[in-house]
Amino acid sequence: MRLLDRYLFRELFTPLAYCLGGLLVLGTCFSLFGELSELQERKLRLLDVIEYSVAIMPGFLVLVLPVTLLLALLYTLTNHSRHHELTAMRAAGLSLWRICLPYFVTGMLASAGSFALNEYVVPGSSDWAEHIKSRYVHKPGDVEAKNEFYNFGFSNARAHRSWFISEYHVQPPEMLRLQVNSAMPDGSIHRMYADRAIRTNGGWTFFNVAEYSQADAGAQLVPSFQTNLLAVPEFDETPRQIQSEIKISSYQNLRRARNADIPLSDISAYLKLHPKLSHADSSWLFTKYYGRLATPWTCLVVVLMAIPFGAPSGRRNIFIGVAGSIFICFAYFVIQQISIAFGSGGHLAPWLAAWLPNLIFGVTGLALMTRVR
Repeated sequence: MRLLDRYLFRELFTPLAYCLGGLLVLGTCFSLFGELSELQERKLRLLDVIEYSVAIMPGFLVLVLPVTLLLALLYTLTNHSRHHELTAMRAAGLSLWRICLPYFVTGMLASAGSFALNEYVVPGSSDWAEHIKSRYVHKPGDVEAKNEFYNFGFSNARAHRSWFISEYHVQPPEMLRLQVNSAMPDGSIHRMYADRAIRTNGGWTFFNVAEYSQADAGAQLVPSFQTNLLAVPEFDETPRQIQSEIKISSYQNLRRARNADIPLSDISAYLKLHPKLSHADSSWLFTKYYGRLATPWTCLVVVLMAIPFGAPSGRRNIFIGVAGSIFICFAYFVIQQISIAFGSGGHLAPWLAAWLPNLIFGVTGLALMTRVR
């Protein structure tokens, strides 16, 4: 069977490479034309534009990979069916499942690659693209400006601690003019004020510290102590958790009910600090979390959908594959957006909202495969 598998892989990878390359070029060019005026304002040169194009490609690759896989599969299967190759294979005693094994392997590899790209490569490439844009001309929203944040609060509900920071520097981690409120088990509150805090040896060190205590929230502040230098190892909040708080807070302000676009590591860090979220925030965030897990499996789902559409025997126009891929992509997109919106709004369980499109199309594909003759 190795000879047959190699043949099927080769016949699939050729149109897949053409489709993937074509859509990547089209998507990149479309993006560049849309940002042409901004790139000119940024005074980017030819080599900078080429570098910027490379930087934004991983994001496009994640988006177009399921579409190109579906298009290539429908094209390949329709072509095999037109030449009665699938009929000959099945007449030789091979089941449809065995014939399509290379396609399932391709779908699994594409799903794993999509997850790895989306989780580990795309965030870094997006920052790289922003650095390139701000190489010569800087604007307030650039990555360099994002190294500094002003006047924001950071809550650690797990440890009953709240931070109020006047100025925060991401690299190196540093806080200026901050206040830390800690709720104690006996109901009292400790308030610590400091001019500066830095991250050293896995903990926070504070400078020019003054601490006060309150018997309760409405009681008078009573000075506890004052010192020039204080290391507090029990304050286990990390810079990564603070950055997750900043990032997710900005997404919450936008409240976009579209594809999962927050890395799992950021969501996990935020959930660790906020074990008791409101129903609205919990529904929105967990829908994002499960969506991040479900989205890469779209590549395997399109394999299940493409086989029953392209495998039936008969001489058909090869452009049926193109029309079929457009219809399937449109239907999947509509169901996905509706499902994510219901999950983010709390009307559907987050895990179900994220996985529902894959379940619908996956089960439909399996059912249709059993009917292929």
